[in-house]
Amino acid sequence: MHRVLSCLTTQHDWRFVLLAAVVCVTGLTTAIILMRMALAASARGRKPYALAAAGVGGLSVWATHFLAMLGYQAGVPVRYEIGLTLASLAIAVLGLTTCVAILLRDDRWWTRALASACAATSVAAMHFTGTAALSLDGARIVWDPGLVAGSIIVSMSLAACAAIPARTSAVWRLPFITGMATASICALHFGAMSAMTLVADPTVVGAGNLSQNLLMLFLVGGVSIIVAVAAFVTGVAYWSRNNALAQLREALDAMPDGLGFYDADDRLLVWNARYAEVNPEVANALRVGITFTDILRTGLDQGHYIEAEGREDEWLADRLAARTGLSSSLEQATSDGRWLRVQDRRTAAGGTVTVSNDITDLKQDALALIEARDAAEAANRAKSEFLANMSHEIRTPLNGVIGLAQALARTDLTPDQQEMLDLIQSSGHTLQILLSDILDLARVESGRMEIGREPFDLARAVREAAQLYAASAAEKGLQFFVEIDPSTEIWVMGDVVRLKQVLTNLISNAVKFTSDGFVSLTVSPSVGPDGAERLRFTVEDTGVGFDAEARDRLFTRFEQADGTITRRFGGTGLGLAICRQLADMMDGDLDCESEPGGGSAFILTLPMIETEAVVADTIEASETGNEEQRIRVLLADDHPTNRRVVELILGQAPVDLTSVEDGSQALSAYRDGAFDLVLMDMQMPVMDGLTATREIRLHEATMGFGRTPIVMLTANALAEHVAAGVAAGADRHLAKPFNAGELLELVGDLGSQQKALAA
Repeated sequence: MHRVLSCLTTQHDWRFVLLAAVVCVTGLTTAIILMRMALAASARGRKPYALAAAGVGGLSVWATHFLAMLGYQAGVPVRYEIGLTLASLAIAVLGLTTCVAILLRDDRWWTRALASACAATSVAAMHFTGTAALSLDGARIVWDPGLVAGSIIVSMSLAACAAIPARTSAVWRLPFITGMATASICALHFGAMSAMTLVADPTVVGAGNLSQNLLMLFLVGGVSIIVAVAAFVTGVAYWSRNNALAQLREALDAMPDGLGFYDADDRLLVWNARYAEVNPEVANALRVGITFTDILRTGLDQGHYIEAEGREDEWLADRLAARTGLSSSLEQATSDGRWLRVQDRRTAAGGTVTVSNDITDLKQDALALIEARDAAEAANRAKSEFLANMSHEIRTPLNGVIGLAQALARTDLTPDQQEMLDLIQSSGHTLQILLSDILDLARVESGRMEIGREPFDLARAVREAAQLYAASAAEKGLQFFVEIDPSTEIWVMGDVVRLKQVLTNLISNAVKFTSDGFVSLTVSPSVGPDGAERLRFTVEDTGVGFDAEARDRLFTRFEQADGTITRRFGGTGLGLAICRQLADMMDGDLDCESEPGGGSAFILTLPMIETEAVVADTIEASETGNEEQRIRVLLADDHPTNRRVVELILGQAPVDLTSVEDGSQALSAYRDGAFDLVLMDMQMPVMDGLTATREIRLHEATMGFGRTPIVMLTANALAEHVAAGVAAGADRHLAKPFNAGELLELVGDLGSQQKALAA
């Protein structure tokens, strides 16, 4: 080490050494920057930058070596062999070219290590070739092998250190690589020069043809090239930076959002035009260095922030506290009727990016949507109230028509009277179906339709649904088949009422649209797409059929196959739409197959959820001929026609009926007498049926009486009406218009049970 320092300080002119160091650092830095530009360029644009990097790097290393050689004080005349001198330059350039080519391949550690080894080897070869170009008069060179090997090892180690950093944008990478490369070159040069000893030998005559002055000219040219390239690279980098900043500024100004960037001390550095537009109250105050606090105070002084009125200091403190977080977002109302969304994001260096958006239109749209929603909800409530009132008002007179017709049917009539009565009953039945379809549609649309899950006998339910239309099919001369696969003679879990509703609708349509041939209902097991067991119900007929276009419209509300069918067969087109929605609600599917004149097949598939059979407890009916077994019934209904219908129907049974006009009279009658059953209308003057039911239950609890069955016999037939009756204490719900048989069966069952319990 001492020998190296001695060589550096006593055998070299420090001015040349300093110049060599400056050339080395400048040239290597320029070469590394050019290499970066090559890596950042496209595949086609890499080659010029790569060649320039190799050329500048090789020339820098060669110039560094020979500048240091010019500063070497040999003590004898020194000349240079031009061939070896040029050969050393070629070695340096070729070696650096190979290094650059290796680095362009990838950035793995072993690639960088190979490139650094190649560069260090070429530098060593250049050095010793250039040293061999020395031509001395009266002296020869003697080498110390140990120092030579040591200088090469140290140089290779420093070059390896230069290969450690991977590609990164860190600011320390460029000076680190440049420093390690410069140290590697210096260690090789001065270490090898210290290993060289000049021994006087008068017989040696220098044969070099390149003087030191001429070499100096070559070096001046090389250094000029390096300086020119360095200046060019610096100029390009500066232009690129300014161009990039200008483009970035244009991009910021083109942004639809207002953006402001604040430093770690919350001072404004950069903002775009939109930032001033959305904050016009502070636009004139915006300048580099103004704090965010001063900007807020400017707005406060103008009364711009509505939320801050009367609490300016508190509002300012809250706003600044929210800004200190990593991220914050708030909506701010301004005095000019606008709304702003302000978002703050902290940067890694502690600065803040503030984005401001004018969301006045969004707020107005949101307000309009809220108003539209409220209006829609109000309309929906009005529709529900209208449907409930319509249901009540239609069902009440319809109950009178159907009930009186059924009561009249039990009397002696002439054939003409019987025919007219049949027409009345048929029309009443049609009106009842239409009313039920409309109400079912309303329930589905409002989401109030509920699907039950109770065990039922599948085969029995299917037969009961089919039996309703067996007579209609026979009257038209149609063959009517019901085929149930033995494997489906089971109890299942589901909604038996809705299943019957779908099946009866399909069978009714099949009978209606078939003039001759047959109608069949088959039940069989099937497997769904997911492999689960399912039930398949197929209603097939030989009716008019329909084409593919009509099939697409068939399940749409108020649609049928075509106008001709509508005029010929009637109907509203609601049934199939409701059936498909019910099938969906039961996790099933309803589809159809048909062709004009070739009949139709409607296929309903539902999940098969098998369950255990339910054994119902039965109470054997007692003899009802004597007075002790007569059922005492209290009827509360404000409509005289409905009271008369019930009186006529129950007059044929062993029933003692007491009729009242409102809930108050019903409560008084119940307190004064003993009844086995109460039939309660829901909508009555003075006291409604729900209140009367609650009062009866309260009276029973107070007096310690047993529970008397109460049936809501009402035209209020929606699901919420049923739920309200149960909540008030009712046991059953029978909607008007009701069938005479249903009423008789209900009174007989509940009255007999009550008699049995009393006994």
